[in-house]
Amino acid sequence: RKQLEMETSRREDAIEELENKLKEAKFLASEAERKYDEVYRKTNMLETDLEKALYRADNSEDKIVELEIELKDVGDSMKAMEVSEEKASQREDILKDQIRHLSARLKEAERRAEYGEMNVQRIHLSIDQLEDELILHKTKSKAINDELQQTFNDMSQLANMTTSA
Repeated sequence: RKQLEMETSRREDAIEELENKLKEAKFLASEAERKYDEVYRKTNMLETDLEKALYRADNSEDKIVELEIELKDVGDSMKAMEVSEEKASQREDILKDQIRHLSARLKEAERRAEYGEMNVQRIHLSIDQLEDELILHKTKSKAINDELQQTFNDMSQLANMTTSA
């Protein structure tokens, strides 16, 4: 009888230990799911930022085209102004200032486009890192699920052994 009581106590301890492991596994699975959701949310935010950066880059290209058109117009205007020598000299100074201004705007537009490209590259790098983290978390989650399944199998076997005995 004492032996049966000891065996029952040992089995109850084993069941309690398995239940504790089950609780821990559920907690770990919940934590992994939370982290997955956070990574997913961050990925969506990065994709949105990428779309905005691409939009800004497209706008910068449009501005460059506009500036090139303006620059061409300024050149055409300079040819027409050469008719009057005195006026041409005065207007030439004005147009040179406009060209410097347009060139500065062109350089600024090119700088912004380059900055947009760098942002896109950084976003791609961030996305790659987040994807790596996601894969890692999925692997951890799979391992936890496998361990949980093994725990359930052990508990089932133990229950079957208890029922058989």
